[in-house]
Amino acid sequence: MREFSTTCCIAGGGPAGMMLGFLLARAGVDVTVLEKHADFLRDFRGDTIHPSTMQLMQELGLLDDFLKLPHTKEWHIVARFGEEDVPIADFSHLPVAAPYIAFMPQWDFLDFLADRGRELPRFRLLMRAKATGLIRESGHVAGITAETDDGETAIKADLVIAADGRDSELRRAGGFTVHEIGAPMDVLWFRLSRRDGDAAQTFGQVARGRFAVMLNRGDYWQCAYVIPKGTLEKLRAAGLDAFKASLAELLPVLTGRAGEITSWDDLKLLSVAVDRLERWWLPGMLCIGDAAHAMSPIGGVGVNLAIQDALAAANRLAAPLREKRVADSDLAAVQERRRFPTNTTQALQVAIQNRVITPILAGDGPVAPPWPLKLLQWFPWLRRIPARLVGMGFRPEHIGPELAPRR
Repeated sequence: MREFSTTCCIAGGGPAGMMLGFLLARAGVDVTVLEKHADFLRDFRGDTIHPSTMQLMQELGLLDDFLKLPHTKEWHIVARFGEEDVPIADFSHLPVAAPYIAFMPQWDFLDFLADRGRELPRFRLLMRAKATGLIRESGHVAGITAETDDGETAIKADLVIAADGRDSELRRAGGFTVHEIGAPMDVLWFRLSRRDGDAAQTFGQVARGRFAVMLNRGDYWQCAYVIPKGTLEKLRAAGLDAFKASLAELLPVLTGRAGEITSWDDLKLLSVAVDRLERWWLPGMLCIGDAAHAMSPIGGVGVNLAIQDALAAANRLAAPLREKRVADSDLAAVQERRRFPTNTTQALQVAIQNRVITPILAGDGPVAPPWPLKLLQWFPWLRRIPARLVGMGFRPEHIGPELAPRR
């Protein structure tokens, strides 16, 4: 078995893993990041870059270059209940460098971080490298095993970071206790063409028993069709034509485009899960991002919450990693720092699931906005509150002094 050592080994080349790897290497820590695929090109990953993430880019001096990547901007969120438009959030008042949501393919975001990481002498990115298990020594995690292009590999590390998503292999290997919260829905993602004359604005469309979101991606719409949890097979049994007819009725603005869906293969299922670990760490190991807490797609906050985890971890762990003195208390401190934002965000998502999404999917009552959304119609200044919660989150993180660039 091939073997090498690193100070910090990060499993998972998603937003949390790539951001943490870049920040630590920039701060002078020897880092190895593993990504199991050959590239980052996968459709229907989280593509919303929120103001909190762009503020981080600003603090790193990277925002101008970052915004040269292809993206669309959204200053407002609107939900349409039947024929009634309800403004939900107004990001334009946020006191940040980029007061809007940027819709950007996640592969561009990850390639951007990877390219900046490769400029650093202490950053190593291994593609086609899949973490398969943990190396344990004297009761603590001392590294991982991985399948790489060079065969089975043992990577010894002072600290292992599991950032390999909600289906984390390392989370399972660590035997972590998962608190399952649950979600009432799944999501079907698909693309439809965007034409001249279409609205520019991203919006959600609500009808009795149905709910969809359309994200403006420039030359196409990225669409999310929300279905009750576990009902995909029932939908398939009714036939693709029935699904397309339902879609055309729900989204008349897309009249004539449902035919672009030619098979069920054009629809990608996201099985929605909401959960979190009771404890995010073991001696020598820390979970962050979806590996620590799977988020609902409500608000599109999952990517940005994962990046906030990465920043909090980097702030706390950079100095101990440089000095080879990472203690259990450091790992516990990262979880404690991120506990309130995670738990509060999930509680808010669950409240929306239970009070808004579930009644909509059940077809209960008239198609009308709930009374809290009515307040957002009547008092426009209130739209700054959901903008703050979605765009910045609870307790946004910032670059600390320990993350100053080092060679």
